[in-house]
Amino acid sequence: MKQNFDEIIRMENISKEFPGVKALTDVSISIKAGEVHAIVGENGAGKSTLIKILMGVHQKNGGEIYIAGNKVEIRNPIDAATYGLSAVYQDVTIARHLTVAENFFLGRLPLTKAGLVNWKKMITQTQAVLDELNIIVDAKKVVRQLSAAQQEMVIIAKKYFEHSKIIIFDEPTALLANEEVDELFTIIRRLKNEGVACIYISHRLEEIFELCDVVSVMKDGQLITTIPVSETNEDDLISKMVGRTIEDMYNIKHFEPKEEALRVEGLTRKGAFENINFSIRKGEVFGIFGLVGSGRTEIVRALFGADSFDSGEIYLYNNKVTIANPAEAIKHGIGLLPEDRKHEGLTLDTTVENNINMASYNDISKLGFINLKREKERSLKQIDDMKIKTPSEKQKVVNLSGGNQQKVVIGKWLCRQSKIFIFDEPTVGIDVGAKSEIYILLEQLLAKGNAVIMISSYLPEIIGIADRIMVIHEGKQTGILNRGDYSEEKLLKLASGLIK
Repeated sequence: MKQNFDEIIRMENISKEFPGVKALTDVSISIKAGEVHAIVGENGAGKSTLIKILMGVHQKNGGEIYIAGNKVEIRNPIDAATYGLSAVYQDVTIARHLTVAENFFLGRLPLTKAGLVNWKKMITQTQAVLDELNIIVDAKKVVRQLSAAQQEMVIIAKKYFEHSKIIIFDEPTALLANEEVDELFTIIRRLKNEGVACIYISHRLEEIFELCDVVSVMKDGQLITTIPVSETNEDDLISKMVGRTIEDMYNIKHFEPKEEALRVEGLTRKGAFENINFSIRKGEVFGIFGLVGSGRTEIVRALFGADSFDSGEIYLYNNKVTIANPAEAIKHGIGLLPEDRKHEGLTLDTTVENNINMASYNDISKLGFINLKREKERSLKQIDDMKIKTPSEKQKVVNLSGGNQQKVVIGKWLCRQSKIFIFDEPTVGIDVGAKSEIYILLEQLLAKGNAVIMISSYLPEIIGIADRIMVIHEGKQTGILNRGDYSEEKLLKLASGLIK
């Protein structure tokens, strides 16, 4: 590979094998100073393995790594830090019980001449960096008191303070609202202007085109291509990653809706939403769109009994019902796929088998004893039906990809024989290949006469998938539109309150 004078890191012919799996095959990639270099690909494409080799978490089986033209061996994360490598991961990694300043100086507290901790120096220097990056956070504040977005910004500021030469961003916007994404991008552009090399990994392809200079596409452990972002487009990248176009992804079959499954009248919760009215029919995808904080998630949580509401009525199949808690919602055949699937939809440290059966153990238990044969049969059926990629039903869910974790949540409700499925941001943090598989599963649910409520912030997704869309602005519905009557512009105007 030809070396550029401004090349800061080069990985040549990197290979990695795990027992029975060849994770990487002769991958070569070069990152320049002051460049935002995207790496995209489906889960399992090899992105994470490549990054973990760079950060010293995994050891390569073949190939070479050069930093500033010098061949190096990165045996562990300490070596990586020594060479100026750092990473900002999707799951915020920071000492939450310490202050921001203490996190900045963790492991190297400055001392006074008397040998005491120099708190003034710590706070002053930390605050100066935060202010320089326009991060509105008090250096004296304990980290657990900050929002997830603020915690992420603090981590980035810490990497900047430590003079990192290369910063890896792994799904950094997964927990951020739109305005927080803008703040993040501003900081990354600042880093770029100061010559820091940034590696950016994201399933949100629109971010690649807004922020990145170069994109490398990986598939099945191999590098497919590296190309300037200006010379490609979203459809081209998807085609390179998974062999299908963006139009194909959202081209699910739409069914003729049947009888009413659910009706909501005057649903109100003070401070969250007010006078919400809609109905859903069997075989229909009813979309809910709104900006972050509009109240859309609060509405579906009330339907599921996870949150209370002050007034209003809920009807299932024309019968008025009371849903005071999730157990009653589950009894009535409602299943919720929450936005935060890891903490609210799954128990990560238990098995696929446990999670799939979790909502319906009563169906396979007698006198407090679980029928282990039925437990296994039911989990294997869902694994097979939904093509969940797992070595066995005994695999811990924490070890599955995001897309396969989401399938497990769906399998849990299918096992419970739910009839109304609530999908809250079902494809966040999921690669395009897994998204397509989720849409196929959704189509299968509809074909069986189930009803689906889907919340999505991604306009192409909700426009392509939903049969009707209710738009929410500051807790109030501003319209319910039929398929064919909505556009991105109209939905955004309704969600922003520009159309009443």
